[in-house]
Amino acid sequence: MTITTAKRNTARLPRLAPLAALLMVALPAQAQWKVTPSLSLTETYTDNVALQSDANKQAEWVTEATPGITVLGQNSRVQLSARARASFYKYSGGEPIGTRSNNSQYDANGRLKVVDELLYVDAFASAGSRAVSAFGPRSANGFSDENTTDVSTWRISPYLTRRFGNFAAATLRYTHDSTKTDNSVFGNSSADGVIFDLGSGRAWRDIGWNLRYARQDVTTDEFGDTSSENALLGLSYRVHRTLRLTASAGYDRYDYQALGGRTSGASWSAGFGWNPSQRTSVELSAGRHYLGNTGSLAASHRSRHTVWRLGYADSVTTTRQQFALPQAVDTASLLDSLFAVTIPDPFARRQAIEAYLRATGLPSSLADEVNYLTNRYFRQKQAQASFAFNMRAHSSVVSAFATERLALSSGEADSGLLGSQLFALNDNVRQFGLSASHSYRLNALSSASATLLATRDRSLTTSIEQDQQSLRLSLTRRFSRNLLGVVELRHARGDRALFGGSRYTENAVSATLSAQL
Repeated sequence: MTITTAKRNTARLPRLAPLAALLMVALPAQAQWKVTPSLSLTETYTDNVALQSDANKQAEWVTEATPGITVLGQNSRVQLSARARASFYKYSGGEPIGTRSNNSQYDANGRLKVVDELLYVDAFASAGSRAVSAFGPRSANGFSDENTTDVSTWRISPYLTRRFGNFAAATLRYTHDSTKTDNSVFGNSSADGVIFDLGSGRAWRDIGWNLRYARQDVTTDEFGDTSSENALLGLSYRVHRTLRLTASAGYDRYDYQALGGRTSGASWSAGFGWNPSQRTSVELSAGRHYLGNTGSLAASHRSRHTVWRLGYADSVTTTRQQFALPQAVDTASLLDSLFAVTIPDPFARRQAIEAYLRATGLPSSLADEVNYLTNRYFRQKQAQASFAFNMRAHSSVVSAFATERLALSSGEADSGLLGSQLFALNDNVRQFGLSASHSYRLNALSSASATLLATRDRSLTTSIEQDQQSLRLSLTRRFSRNLLGVVELRHARGDRALFGGSRYTENAVSATLSAQL
């Protein structure tokens, strides 16, 4: 039995409309805008263009052209950060089955200050390829469409803020978001949510408190409506200038077609926050909610040349929620903290991060790299550790994670994705991943890098298990300020657990010339 990956052609709506509106508002005002068009040309030889089993693999020369654009803007009213790129592929022997002729992605964030200290609007949009299943090949080359679908999301969120002197501050936020895919059996959906926050002001010196109420209603095309409601009271007490004790109590309620058991209940937690310096912070809590014991951890340390991060989270969530609200702790944000010391300009730092990710082949977020489609609610426990250092000639990034997803809602919502024989595949899934990259600067214009990605996925209910690995070796040469060349060797291998049940390997060599116009 194989997973359904049928795609549908739907009319494309202007996903960037909310951000375009922000841009139009900003243009009349005094602003600093940086618009950077780019163009990359790549020639690749691969011995397995579609990531098929070793018995069916096909070699191809692939020519790739990738135009792109990056826009950064800021003035007293608007902040905008956006980038987009589209890749077009030409195959020497004609387009093989299991490949694509083009691939595009974009992401954009914007904020508009409508009335100072009163009314603001946040907006977000993104699109790109995502894995359909955790148990299938993940494209390391960009032009294979095996086990992939295109996902687009957008979100707009106006909110009101009000300060009550030094006593308290309040925020009332409304959010509307939409998630759509090209996969015909993953339900398109939209959501409307309200969040109210009330927190203590500066008048409360050693004692802090906050109240939060959140409600979200989700409408799907095919699987009915769901909702969630969360209320929380938080307290903190400063026992030392570097140490706070924390406690919280709340109530959570979810409305979905449950497998059994509770979908609502009280919660509580206790913990501490430790900030011995501006470079080090630790937030730790432990408690219970209606599903059992829970806890959280967020620790970070930064020195002149290194960044360390350690985190753990336990939440009730959905795939669409993770698409609409991407995780903040990722490789890109780790590099942002690392490069902030030596590259204070945000635009130049963003370019340096993109160049590093492009040269090493690292995903911007390893956890996102292994996300997969499911229409079910699930409890997700995720631990993540990251480390990065940057010296004069050497730089490295290492990230590891472990995730467990336990389904909470009925598997009927995934019947189209999985079929009857794999009905229980996503009931309980564990995933482990590691990425490691090291770059060595040969001289002022050249560098060499090596990147390793490895993941393991296991379904505890079906005992299906698979591994995926890839290794990249690259040499980068800067010919001028705006012209960059990269030569890369790539090896990828893994299991095709639900796509024929065999293994695949790919060996490839490529040469890329990138220009900022």
